[in-house]
Amino acid sequence: MLNKTAATYAPDDSYGHFIDNQWVDGESGETIESINPANGAYLTRTPNGTAADVDRAVQAAARAFQTWRKTSVTDRANALLKIADLFEADAERFVVLESMDVGKPVREARLDVSLAIDHFRYFAGVIRSHSDEVAMIDEQTMSLTINEPIGVVGQVIPWNFPLLMAAWKIAPAIATGNTVVIKPSEMTPVTILELAKIFAQVLPAGVVNIVSGTGAVAGQAILDHPQVAKLAFTGSTRVGGIVAEAAAKKLIPATLELGGKSANIVFPDANWDRAVEAAALGILWNQGEVCESGARLFVHESIYDRFVDELKERFEKVRVGDPLDENTQMGAQVSQTQTDRIMGYIKLATEEGARILTGGNRLTGSGYDAGFFIQPTIIVDVRNDMRVAQEEIFGPVVVVLPFKDEDEVIAQANASDYGLAGGVWTQDINRAIRVARAVETGRMWVNTYHELPAHAPFGGYKKSGIGRETHKSMLDAYSQKKNIIVSLNEAPFGLY
Repeated sequence: MLNKTAATYAPDDSYGHFIDNQWVDGESGETIESINPANGAYLTRTPNGTAADVDRAVQAAARAFQTWRKTSVTDRANALLKIADLFEADAERFVVLESMDVGKPVREARLDVSLAIDHFRYFAGVIRSHSDEVAMIDEQTMSLTINEPIGVVGQVIPWNFPLLMAAWKIAPAIATGNTVVIKPSEMTPVTILELAKIFAQVLPAGVVNIVSGTGAVAGQAILDHPQVAKLAFTGSTRVGGIVAEAAAKKLIPATLELGGKSANIVFPDANWDRAVEAAALGILWNQGEVCESGARLFVHESIYDRFVDELKERFEKVRVGDPLDENTQMGAQVSQTQTDRIMGYIKLATEEGARILTGGNRLTGSGYDAGFFIQPTIIVDVRNDMRVAQEEIFGPVVVVLPFKDEDEVIAQANASDYGLAGGVWTQDINRAIRVARAVETGRMWVNTYHELPAHAPFGGYKKSGIGRETHKSMLDAYSQKKNIIVSLNEAPFGLY
């Protein structure tokens, strides 16, 4: 059990903002405490950033941009590889710190760290093939299309996957020659600030700057700053609308990866054991605090009763507890506020006429009282138009609905404001492709769930976002194309 050695990996007692490769105090002197959500213990203290702090970071990023944009692709790629190597050498410390900061089990934090490391290596590779284009329009006219960085990029990341989301955003941005001002959640700032120590060893001053603080103040200052040339945000659809509005006012691009209420669809011919396990995986991974969770589980009516019974058995055997214990399968919710939100939706379910099949309570007693632990919860007797089936709960709560046929379940899956992800379980490849194509989401998994490789684009339809994360297409999202037309014709125009 890693909890015996957790003290070895304790975060710093406090951090400053990371600006120009230096640790600096906040302008206001105010700080925010971060706690371990599994036991309420103090973790660290970070500055409560202000607009003045953001401006200082943006000025550092703007200065750095003038030289970083001219750095060769080879040198930028090598920098990302060096970051990945140093990151990997200290991987287990990052695993423990991420688990302590977020409340997720170490087995999940270990995957997050692995994926984050891979992201830096992936973009170190694809940037070297992000070639410019030359085209002959005709015998006398040449077109040169050149990829150029945008400038200072403002990024705001969520509390549920702080390290992985930082890698998703920082790696492609700096690979393409941009500089970054990024704000982590004030609830989970530790690992990105630890990652800054690696940035300081590898990157020139000002290429990556980290400002701590609240979304309402520091986050808004990033959105509004006149020298920020692109925005990138992962979080709720409500706040995503605020980011989109800020980008529209300045006429700058924005990448938004937002909420979801994903449909996980099980047909009668599914691989039974794998599908039942994945129904649990789809909603319990990261305590259900995942935007693409399979929160709406649609099960064919011919197998509904048996499937739900077996899922109930699995839920009731899930080991909820100390995230630093290697045997723990589900950890703590991130905060009291999030816990109250989840419990509020569970109460709402019964008020709407649904039934709690299992779970539905906050865990109490020895080892639980000081943290934020909720039982894995299954809700049945649900209609697709109920709020618990339409709104993002962001916790270990799944609603299960029966369906009759393919057309019906596609219609129900698409009866949502969201379109981030989904899954389909069947051994019929034709059906799998039909359903995956018909469901209005940016990502569909077939006979799997929650896989997030770096080289596959991820993002949403509808209110789940604009643009994509991961994949080489992100190089275009962090670039602007300059076209140069060259005439080889030396004859006069003969027009004037």
